[in-house]
Amino acid sequence: MSDDVGPRLRALRTLRGISQRELAKRCGVTHSSLSLIEQNKVSPSVSSLKKILDAIPISVGDFFTMELENRNQVFYRADELPDIGSGDVIYQLVGANRDTRALSFMIETYEAGADTGREMIAHRGEEAGVILEGEIEITIGADSRLLGPGEAYYFNTNVPHRFRNPGKAACKLVSCCTPAKSF
Repeated sequence: MSDDVGPRLRALRTLRGISQRELAKRCGVTHSSLSLIEQNKVSPSVSSLKKILDAIPISVGDFFTMELENRNQVFYRADELPDIGSGDVIYQLVGANRDTRALSFMIETYEAGADTGREMIAHRGEEAGVILEGEIEITIGADSRLLGPGEAYYFNTNVPHRFRNPGKAACKLVSCCTPAKSF
């Protein structure tokens, strides 16, 4: 059996919020035996491990294949968010260093008078966002609306759209779109 059974079991138990004593009670294994298993001092039989895992509950296959450590960066400082915008439009992309992003999550800043261009944009997917400060005019197809702080939007991006800040102050919003854009 794998050398990482003990640490893996401890990590999973902790992740599920189960105390060692509670798990021992649930599966009928003594607390001391469970402690020795988690410390890798004792290797459980396959049937004992199955009995322990059934009490969590998780299958033996899932136990050995689930990732308990996140190999991707999770937290980002402000200076780690690359600006992928241009001109007076700043797009700070969260998770730009992740190869398998399923979405694009951004902090967008539009300086006074800035816009995404005269041409409307269209691409496959969905987009949603919420305005944090300032105002932004969003045109989606034939519909246009001026949004302010606390207001939000959600639309299919295959409909041509455009963002424009007609105000005298910068507009800041957070947005998320799928699929992830490659920049």
